[in-house]
Amino acid sequence: MDVTTMTMFVEQADDDDPLRALSATAQLSRELARREAVAVRRARIAGVSWAGIAAALGVSRQAVHRRYGGSRLSRG
Repeated sequence: MDVTTMTMFVEQADDDDPLRALSATAQLSRELARREAVAVRRARIAGVSWAGIAAALGVSRQAVHRRYGGSRLSRG
């Protein structure tokens, strides 16, 4: 999703029509989850520890392992 599309969804998330706002919020949520997963994978490839990733995300190391499967994104 490009920046222009994301900007459109951010604007629609404030829409007076609650269904349009919910749809836009759902689209943004999916895109952010995808981008987070990519960033986690890139961090692991760069050698960042799970604890470091957890700190950056503001969650526990265990939460990162649950979400990203620990070994699936492990280095090597």
